[in-house]
Amino acid sequence: MERRKRIVITKPGLDGHDRGAKVVAHALANAGFEVIYTGKFQTPQQVVRTAIQENADGIGVSILSGAHLTLFRKIIELLKKEKADDIVVFGGGIIMDEDIPKLKKMGVAEIFTPGTPMSAIIEFVDNLPVKSYHA
Repeated sequence: MERRKRIVITKPGLDGHDRGAKVVAHALANAGFEVIYTGKFQTPQQVVRTAIQENADGIGVSILSGAHLTLFRKIIELLKKEKADDIVVFGGGIIMDEDIPKLKKMGVAEIFTPGTPMSAIIEFVDNLPVKSYHA
């Protein structure tokens, strides 16, 4: 039997608005995924450490602060440094349309903007591969 996909949902940086992250975490948990919600004010280092420790298949990043380019870049760099870049990074929040191609070019798999149906996020996570153990 295949294990359930494990997803870390996080709010990095100084953005304290976490309602959207909690809604996504709840929806994914209700859809049958294992969800680890890190809470607010996480550093990229904390996010990556949690994802590796939890053997996560994906990291969902919620950003409303405008720091998305910096925070996503740092998370992806740290995953590569830790040889854990098979953990899929996706995100959502208030992200300008012109920044979405930049994020995807740096390695973000998908961006979900406000108004995205929860079913689209669930389908995206459902299609993620289950990763092997990250040593």
